[in-house]
Amino acid sequence: MSSLTRTQFDVLVVGGGPAGLAAAARAAECGLQVGLVDDNPALGGQIWRGQAGNTASEAAHWYARLQAAGAGVLCGTRVFHQPEPGILLAEGPDAALELNYKKLILATGARERFLPFPGWTLPNVMGAGGLQALVKSGLPIAGKRVVVAGSGPLLLAVAAYLRQHGAEILLICEQASWSSLAGFGFALLRQPEKVRQGFSLRKQLSGIPFAPSSWPVSARGQAAIEEVVISQTGKTKTIACDYLACGFHLVPNSELAVLLGCRVQDELVQVDDYQQTSIPGIFCAGEPTGIGGLELSLVEGQIAGLAAAGRETAAGPLFAEREKLRRFARVLDRTFTLRAELRGLPLPETIVCRCEDATCSQLAQHTSWRSAKLQTRCGMGPCQARICGPAAGFLFGWAQDSIRPPIFPTRFENLITSSPEVEHGAITGGRG
Repeated sequence: MSSLTRTQFDVLVVGGGPAGLAAAARAAECGLQVGLVDDNPALGGQIWRGQAGNTASEAAHWYARLQAAGAGVLCGTRVFHQPEPGILLAEGPDAALELNYKKLILATGARERFLPFPGWTLPNVMGAGGLQALVKSGLPIAGKRVVVAGSGPLLLAVAAYLRQHGAEILLICEQASWSSLAGFGFALLRQPEKVRQGFSLRKQLSGIPFAPSSWPVSARGQAAIEEVVISQTGKTKTIACDYLACGFHLVPNSELAVLLGCRVQDELVQVDDYQQTSIPGIFCAGEPTGIGGLELSLVEGQIAGLAAAGRETAAGPLFAEREKLRRFARVLDRTFTLRAELRGLPLPETIVCRCEDATCSQLAQHTSWRSAKLQTRCGMGPCQARICGPAAGFLFGWAQDSIRPPIFPTRFENLITSSPEVEHGAITGGRG
């Protein structure tokens, strides 16, 4: 049976991406005992994955501040339950952990949104960010033919990264229209740093075809994808490829916030001026409060860290920069809103819930998430609705009714060791 390790922190930060790093560093610099928990093997999140050794990077700057301030770091550790206020239960590499805290900062980031279409379950049809992460981890991509498709700025960053590592990028498909993208371009002009990034990406992507109002209709192949059919401004074309990197913008990781009772509206955690949620003493920063990119995450993280440390006065000067970046985030959201035509992508037999093999026609027989879950087990597999939940929400307009622990698949021995409620049947598993 696994042992239970107990720790105590003044401020506990969940999530080791840019927002979490900034929050933990600023709180620790105030002299508090700070813990930073992340489920990845190393800090940085998706955007700063593998950059700890690059001393010239902004990531290294925040790593250094975090280390100098003496914050405790728990990597490979996944929070799965809150048995009572002030305590989180987590699963580490070797033991179950009881994390006690006075203040809590949620910086759980975001994930890609996937939409089902015929063939999307074929091998080598991957999330855009997922393929990038695999290449960062050593997947050979040199010489491979890749189509990048979906929506959002992540597509361009992924295409540039893959090309830098030798991939042949055949086409970048963006579902947003030219008119929407033009408005986004004007918004960029008010953000000098974004303009610089835009010119850099344009140079890196020179010669790669870019197609707005385009999206994948189907993927075909035997053992793996061999070709993808693209709808491009109303016409279809077939492209032979080795990989399809596909993601339709981002979905906030707000499950833990919901479990804790924080108010969430339209998938976003609601916060006040100091990034405090509706639960006193619990703060939230970064993508769960709104998809806004690296710079906004860093500013929100700093505000949350300072506020959690009781240094609200020091946080105040950051408000103006945050508001400027939030205006850009609102433009980002409008630009990459998914178009209604994408609801027609799946055929009746297309799988929507990959964990439980629930098809579009099976789900279409129901009128709510709860009904579909009870009858088809949609959302009850290992991913705990992180893939099919947002897809079903877009396709059918459903909202998930509740979040119940454990919010991640967890070893049963850790449930027994760390959760007395199990004896009384309080922890049943499965997403509401």
